[in-house]
Amino acid sequence: MRLLIVGSLGGQLTAATRIAMDKGASVVHADTLETALRTLRAGRGADLVMADVAIPIAALIAALEAERIHVPVVACGTSTDARAAVGAIRAGAKEYIPLPPDAELIAAVLAAVSADNRDLVVRDEAMLAVVRLADQVAASEASILITGESGTGKEVLARHVHRRSNRADRPFVSVNCAAIPENLLESELFGHEKGAFTGAVARRVGKFEEASGGTLLLDEISEMDVRLQAKLLRAIQERVIDRVGGAKPVPVDIRILATSNRNLADAVREGSFREDLLYRLNVVNLKIPPLRDRPADVIALAEHFGRKYAEVNGVPHRPLSSDAKRELIAARWPGNVRELENTMHRAILLSSGAEIGVEAIRSPDGARFEARVESRPADAAARAAQTAEAVTRALVGRTVADVERDLILDTLDHCLGNRTHAAKILGISIRTLRNKLNEYSADGVEVPEPGTARIAMA
Repeated sequence: MRLLIVGSLGGQLTAATRIAMDKGASVVHADTLETALRTLRAGRGADLVMADVAIPIAALIAALEAERIHVPVVACGTSTDARAAVGAIRAGAKEYIPLPPDAELIAAVLAAVSADNRDLVVRDEAMLAVVRLADQVAASEASILITGESGTGKEVLARHVHRRSNRADRPFVSVNCAAIPENLLESELFGHEKGAFTGAVARRVGKFEEASGGTLLLDEISEMDVRLQAKLLRAIQERVIDRVGGAKPVPVDIRILATSNRNLADAVREGSFREDLLYRLNVVNLKIPPLRDRPADVIALAEHFGRKYAEVNGVPHRPLSSDAKRELIAARWPGNVRELENTMHRAILLSSGAEIGVEAIRSPDGARFEARVESRPADAAARAAQTAEAVTRALVGRTVADVERDLILDTLDHCLGNRTHAAKILGISIRTLRNKLNEYSADGVEVPEPGTARIAMA
């Protein structure tokens, strides 16, 4: 985790820095607000800014918003300075840490804002196969496209790949292409020079340069405008970028990961995504199956979130009851892991007994959860069994010869009269097929000629 500490490094703030470093954070110091902004503009990115309340917190947060630098801010100050603490929170600080520093509190804050604390919980064989492939290719320099429905954990898997790569000790930088307006995304990716456009008050290094030496995740890349895709393609191919308003190319050394919840092959056919860019990104495809196809993961994740939110909310950890487990497995989970996490958070708050019962598994509006189950696997199996039974009943009363004749002629019709193809599908020799067809012709039955199909008779 990258931590930027802003303020004069007096004794207490120095102690907070030492605690953060002991917890594994990479720490950079800036003594003034302007120095902090220069540090962030220069591409020495941060996952968290810890600022002394002696620094004007409101001005810091306003400056970050004005320059579209997205990083959470926590304030710190002496425990007796209650007015400064309230002012910092009102200004937009995410948390206030009293000084002298408490090691456990700093560790908790770092864990809360660090993206790397998202655990990859896998038990189902369908997902284990994806993780094994991810581990196999992680050490390479190949671009990887991670696909799957929204909420399946694409960014979590991307971070797992980074941690297993040769770049693990270098930055991991993520850009949500769907969350940034089209006219600002180019600057966010490639940076800009001072005066390149209105509001460009200073040179700003983009995410490509910030991630140099490490990994850049292009999240939901399918939402990127097709015109910007051409510039992205050049950056990936040539490993150079052009800042907006810049006069010369800037070399970068990055590994590209991308995610999409859409079928990019369909987007290529629609003209909204470049085919050559897809080939560059999709050297390896990690396709995450939806949660409804990973029943073992449903329970493992539910138990993981149960422990997590019991601790967060300061309530006893309760195991899932058997009925609750069946309810969770039967659900379709259109929101996938993200929906399951929210469901378990609610269940922790609603539970009161020794176990989390089915009555605590509720939708956001408070309705019983089973009322939301759209289509269970058991229902699909029952429908398939009913269909098979109906087909079988339709054959009752007919001779084997009649059924065989219809099967052969329907298969031949499907193959547009191609005898060789039909024989392969039926699993018989071409000679046997020809003999059967000669028998049918002799009985006055229409047999399709090669290249034709039977005419259906009313």
